[in-house]
Amino acid sequence: MFNQEQQSRIIEMAWEDRTPYEAIEQLYGLKYPQLVVFMREHISKGSFKVWRKRHAGRKTKHLKLRDPSIIRSHCKTQYKPR
Repeated sequence: MFNQEQQSRIIEMAWEDRTPYEAIEQLYGLKYPQLVVFMREHISKGSFKVWRKRHAGRKTKHLKLRDPSIIRSHCKTQYKPR
């Protein structure tokens, strides 16, 4: 369904703390339950467990729970060259 580049980007977005699940849904059509299945199929079992534990209840991943003062989807230093 998704090419390798798209799969990689979906996984990256799912791991990012500030990228909301709604952004993944808008770009790739994966609702949260579908994203969970996708992640289970495309990352290792251990990584999946870490991902689920890390993002369980994380307010920044859901737009409705997110503090309105957060207006960007990533940390301002995230994409700076090192």
